[in-house]
Amino acid sequence: MSEARHLMTKVVLVGDKAVGKTSMIRRFVLDEFDDRYMLTLGAKVEKKVLDVDVPERGVRATLDMNIWDIMGQVGFRQLAKEAYFHGARGIFAVIDLTRRDTLAGVGEWVRVVQDVTGPIPMVLVANKKDLANQAAITPAQIEAVGHQLGCAAFLTSARTGENVEAAFRQLATLIVRAHFQV
Repeated sequence: MSEARHLMTKVVLVGDKAVGKTSMIRRFVLDEFDDRYMLTLGAKVEKKVLDVDVPERGVRATLDMNIWDIMGQVGFRQLAKEAYFHGARGIFAVIDLTRRDTLAGVGEWVRVVQDVTGPIPMVLVANKKDLANQAAITPAQIEAVGHQLGCAAFLTSARTGENVEAAFRQLATLIVRAHFQV
């Protein structure tokens, strides 16, 4: 491994309201879950530090992730552009496995972010896997949208924690690879 490097980065979580963005962040940063719906007004920022190894290129980085939880109201997309998306180096696009309409809108969220940032690393997350018996979206549909967006797709549960860490780590690795050209 080469010498360790330090990188500060901004990640934005986008998606329609009530898909679980705030819960995903809470699970990742604090390893907690709260059943109560918490409406995000504007944006809320959390921070987590991760060590990321890319052994095939000999890169080890400490990544300071500033994680921006962006309000999910559809009318907010255009208003949020410059103020909240500027400087983002990663996108966490979140949908609700139990609500088909959230899958249809995720591409527009990504487009609005990339209008400001250009192409940046991204992960598609279908949250609420713990409610699989209420699923309105199939894994094949999720994979197809991930393919259209050019990114990996994860089925997660902020409630149980399943795949939350893996999804954030995948995005962190993609950011380090993009930054250090590996």
